[in-house]
Amino acid sequence: MNVGALLSFLLVTIVVALISWYKTRKENLQTAAGLFFANRNLGFLVVGGALFFTNISAVQFVGENELVYTNNMSVMAWGLSSVLAMLLVSEFIMPVYLRSGISTTPDFLEERYDTGTKRFVSVIFLISYIVNMLPSVLYSGAVTFNGLFRVSEVLHIGYWQTIWILVWLIGLTGSLYTLLGGLKAVAISDTVLGIGMFTGGILLPYAALKYLGHGSVSTGLDLLLSSRRDHFNSIGSPQDAVPFPTIFTGMFLVNLYYWGTEQYIVQQALSSRSLAESQKGIAVACTGKIISPLLLNIPGLIAVQLYPHMHNTAEVFPKIVSDVCSPMLTGYIAAITFGAALTSFNAGLNSSSTLFVLNLYKPFKARQQKPASERQLIRAGKRFEILVCLLAMLIAPFIVFAQHGLYTYIQMVSGLFSVPIFTILILGLLHKRMPAIAAKIGLTFFILTYAVSQFLVDTGLHFLHVLAILFVLTVLLMMTVAALSPRKEPFVQQWSNVVDLQPWKRRHLYTVLLLLAMVALFVIFSPLGLAE
Repeated sequence: MNVGALLSFLLVTIVVALISWYKTRKENLQTAAGLFFANRNLGFLVVGGALFFTNISAVQFVGENELVYTNNMSVMAWGLSSVLAMLLVSEFIMPVYLRSGISTTPDFLEERYDTGTKRFVSVIFLISYIVNMLPSVLYSGAVTFNGLFRVSEVLHIGYWQTIWILVWLIGLTGSLYTLLGGLKAVAISDTVLGIGMFTGGILLPYAALKYLGHGSVSTGLDLLLSSRRDHFNSIGSPQDAVPFPTIFTGMFLVNLYYWGTEQYIVQQALSSRSLAESQKGIAVACTGKIISPLLLNIPGLIAVQLYPHMHNTAEVFPKIVSDVCSPMLTGYIAAITFGAALTSFNAGLNSSSTLFVLNLYKPFKARQQKPASERQLIRAGKRFEILVCLLAMLIAPFIVFAQHGLYTYIQMVSGLFSVPIFTILILGLLHKRMPAIAAKIGLTFFILTYAVSQFLVDTGLHFLHVLAILFVLTVLLMMTVAALSPRKEPFVQQWSNVVDLQPWKRRHLYTVLLLLAMVALFVIFSPLGLAE
């Protein structure tokens, strides 16, 4: 383990922690609003940084570079196509949420359907976080940290034991962070780390090209562009991990769900001081998605030239960092990826606690005629975070046995929970007489049939296409239920004045610019551009 890299890692990590502490030292964390929503007072830069870096975790650093190495740039579609979804959420869904003054996305489903639907969806969210989101963040962080610092070699222990140790180290650190600092500490860390990621996104490809060119960046770039041009293609074929047509089917639905419904993402935007700040923040996050291939995908392209044959492809990103970077830069990149794992894990923990306390625990106490005080809510939330953290740390190491790569595994399993929730949300918005029973039937049908298609029966279809087909079938099923037993009165949204609801006036101009940038990147990494 290089001492310079370790010192650099510790320095950056401590600086980020100190900035977060300084910015949140006067924050009141003894109320649910303070702990879970930063008192609804975040500006657009913090909202944008939190949205972007909560989404970016070690999962993306490890998983996307791995898929670029084993397939091609088609994996880039996950990040780039989300720009369209984010802009749609900014324009159409976020105003609905902020008008209602909700605390969680299931709150809106309660307003639209009934309390039973809210509880059902809250439980689905919690299961998703415990078995998929949080363990995958811990596992990918452990893989990256081990690859960068050769922990298994330094400690002279096996890979499996090393992953266990690092998973628990990241998990315990993350839980302390969110327990002590709340959502605002997570958001501030995300913003600082987001700035650091952009810097790393320039420095790492530069160092990798210089290494490939034996000291010359231009020679390295020539070597990169002179062979294996098929890896530059973002237009995936049916054999690739991300076939291009899936962008317009299941991927579009997953992205809409993620940015418009996923609690630990939406919670960042709900904490903004106004609708305009929320929409500006989403535009900032979109800009981050446009730039992120520099760190999430380009290193995987360069690794194709450096390492023609790798046994454990999950080690692509940490290996190229440790090989091409100076000790100081290695420690810097390690701090960014470690911070990415921590902040995503922290956001997931905070949202899990929010869902449990506000949607399950607080209503339960109210039904018992024993309303919970703010102090009881905070105590219950922190205890639940500890429980969720322990469960995630126990599950995480077993992801090593996942087939088809880490990133594909995460996206496939998340489909079990994501698109069903989005389906009932969008139908609830569009169909004013959709009854609550239709939502429950739709959720149950979608989850069961998708589970069968992925774990029991081989359909021969890509899982994203399966999600799109089931979306259509579920919509038809719910429409049939609504026709037979419609809601007695059409749904009318109740307005709340929690924050200023005036939209951002210049949002349409930035929408056009961001969409043009998204399309341009797809063209550059296609047979019309670098993949010629």
